[in-house]
Amino acid sequence: MANKIYPSAESALDGVLFDGMTIMSGGFGLSGNPETLIPALKASGIKNLTVISNNCGAEGFGLWMLLNAGQIKKMISSYIGENKLFEKLYLSGALELELNPQGTLAERIRAGGAGIPAFFTKTGVGTVVAEGKPMQQFNGEAYIMENWLQADLAIVKGWKADSEGNVIYRKTARNFNPDMATAAKFTVVEVEEIVPAGTFDPDSIHTPGIYVNRVIQGSHYEKRVEFRTTRPRSSEGNA
Repeated sequence: MANKIYPSAESALDGVLFDGMTIMSGGFGLSGNPETLIPALKASGIKNLTVISNNCGAEGFGLWMLLNAGQIKKMISSYIGENKLFEKLYLSGALELELNPQGTLAERIRAGGAGIPAFFTKTGVGTVVAEGKPMQQFNGEAYIMENWLQADLAIVKGWKADSEGNVIYRKTARNFNPDMATAAKFTVVEVEEIVPAGTFDPDSIHTPGIYVNRVIQGSHYEKRVEFRTTRPRSSEGNA
């Protein structure tokens, strides 16, 4: 069996990248981002990317780096907030955007990994989300058809992996990462620790190694935390 462990992000991406490719990038807000692989993508200089991700990072962090470098042509995502650059580029027409309800985005990715080309959902019926999409009646109610999502490359952040490429995620980082690992032609995973094969209880494995092509060990993870910002109530509000 080929060795799946690579010494660096650059080596793990070698021979995989090309202009105009579609990339799935794990993460939800600031949690579970592939913090080592994204800078390597930026340094590679690839461009005209279609990126599938819940959001596009935050200022100076995550996919924001690729957006700021002008390497992303289109985003397929569900959340624009807290990213002023994302908002600016979209509103100016410089960035294409396919906006999805978050659950629909997750299911489209899962369907892509499961080999299900389309499914029906009530989410978005009667809104702009449904425009141009096939409709079907089930039990007297309207549903819209959504297509699967697949990619040329998935970059995934896990907690631990073994030398066979089996991956375990930790807490909130187990968001879009497991589904994306199954829905791409080529999957590269970065983890905080690599352990010998046979270390994991098979029942504890979240992503089986059959879906994983290459693994690297990252370091110096920021693990940023989002904070809710509030302001004191006005005197009228306290009355």
